[in-house]
Amino acid sequence: MAEEVQETQAAIFALRTTANREDQVMDFITSNVKKKKIHVYSVIHPHGMRGYIFIEASTKSDAEQAATGIPYARGILQKEVNIKELESMFEQAPAEMNIQKNDIAEIISGTLKREQCKVQRVDLVKGEVVVVLLDAAVPIPITLKMDAIRVIRREGEEESK
Repeated sequence: MAEEVQETQAAIFALRTTANREDQVMDFITSNVKKKKIHVYSVIHPHGMRGYIFIEASTKSDAEQAATGIPYARGILQKEVNIKELESMFEQAPAEMNIQKNDIAEIISGTLKREQCKVQRVDLVKGEVVVVLLDAAVPIPITLKMDAIRVIRREGEEESK
């Protein structure tokens, strides 16, 4: 029960960083938090926001302690950040994509829209697929985002037309 109360009291603080060094600062803070056992619950860098990362911690002093001595960290801003201000920066996690190797798919966006392709590789971490166009004379692998294709049929299934 005490843990639940502590989580509801967590606040979000903005940490100013050197532009394009946000990922390094996050790595340093994460290792600092683990070593010193600081009450930091998450470290977030919204895509497209340069020069800032957000630290969810129980107190401002915990956030400051996590950022102390970190290269490229410029300092914690004075005011707490409301979660409502950050919600627009978060991407909605896509519903589980059921794309597998050898699926036949249709490209649904971009310059190759409406082209049919065969999935060669699926990278769930990056959210990407490598496909080869079915109508191409020479099979050239193309990397696309998972949401840029729609599975038409699985390998081994008969085409229902």
